[in-house]
Amino acid sequence: MLRRIDLRALSGALSDHLPRPEVPSGGPLDAVRDILSEVRQRGDAAVREFTGRFDGVDVADPRVPASELSAALDRIDPDVRDALRVAAASIDEYHRAQMPTDVRVERPGMSIVGMHRSVERAGCYVPGGRAVYPSTVLMTAVPARVAGVREVVLMVPPGPDGRVPDVTLAAAAVAGVDDVLAIGGAQAIGAVAFGTETIRPVDVIVGPGNVFVALAKQEVAGLVGVPSSFAGPSEVVVVADGSAPADFAAVDVILQAEHGPDGLAWFVTWNAEFADEVDASIERQVAEAPRQADIRATLDSSGIVVVCTDAEQAMDVVNFIAPEHLELQTADPESLLPLVRHAGAVFCGAYAPASLGDYVAGPSHVLPTSGTARFASALTVGDFMKDVHVVSVDSFGLESMGDHVIALAEAEGLDAHAASIRIRREAAS
Repeated sequence: MLRRIDLRALSGALSDHLPRPEVPSGGPLDAVRDILSEVRQRGDAAVREFTGRFDGVDVADPRVPASELSAALDRIDPDVRDALRVAAASIDEYHRAQMPTDVRVERPGMSIVGMHRSVERAGCYVPGGRAVYPSTVLMTAVPARVAGVREVVLMVPPGPDGRVPDVTLAAAAVAGVDDVLAIGGAQAIGAVAFGTETIRPVDVIVGPGNVFVALAKQEVAGLVGVPSSFAGPSEVVVVADGSAPADFAAVDVILQAEHGPDGLAWFVTWNAEFADEVDASIERQVAEAPRQADIRATLDSSGIVVVCTDAEQAMDVVNFIAPEHLELQTADPESLLPLVRHAGAVFCGAYAPASLGDYVAGPSHVLPTSGTARFASALTVGDFMKDVHVVSVDSFGLESMGDHVIALAEAEGLDAHAASIRIRREAAS
């Protein structure tokens, strides 16, 4: 089922033998630009039209009444309700530990303070369609709340009945979401970026989505804040040496693949016999999986087994791919951590499947995909905040630094900059 690449028999650079994830362009990007243009020009009418075209339902008003959130929380299974609350508490705890403190630097006659301030209104995108993702509601909205965002807006595609699923609304209630919009796709990103007749624009847009959603966020970056990562279709690279059961590695390759096509699912090892065991286990488990079609779609297009010469080469493969999720199922996973340079999140040991990170570990599961882990990170409270520095100076500080300001200002030909120092000196004399 997985295509095999045996690096032991090959020479040259990894790029000669391995496909590397790339941010999509071309057709999807053109379509996204058309959608965004229509939403910007025609507002609510365009949003309604695209919802009908892509989701197959007519939603006259995408705004979900606030009363529906608490009602949904009452309607869902009590075990699911408890799990949502446990997950939210874990996410809250982790992100509170991330909160920055103000920075202060004192010099003679001068003090500099770095303040941290949250944005006013944040948009959190939650995928829909093939599955429901209440976990993503928590993984985006809870960090926003911790950061101090005053208004949190949720965007989620409507179901076949035109409604947002109860479990998603329940998660919104647990996370303290202010507004829920039954809109998905690039049209949702356009609606909250530009604003419409009924939807106020946001300051930041976060959350994962399909390629159209991820591209739409990139297109509106600059008008609103968008994290630098490309949070697109799910990815996993499992590195294993045979010290844990083959079924463990196999199911973890499958668990990200069940999100559907366009993702990435790799197994990397330096144990060729174990690679055969994992491949056989994947075949067996996929044959019995309820979401077999989605899993096969991902594995057929981007399911790969890489057999390496040793652990060091395996980690070179990992860093070349820069995966969203990296699992180290080896006898001594901590010894490999110093070799990890590019990955969204790392899960160490046989008992740390990525699913723990998807739901309850605490860090946000909104992670960089398509190779953007080379320069981008998981969603954090910092994505909802900005730094504001405050400079306070007295006459002594101005006098001690003034000559340097004048020298640099004159070197740049900015006379008024230099004059701002001279005028103050003359006033003080």
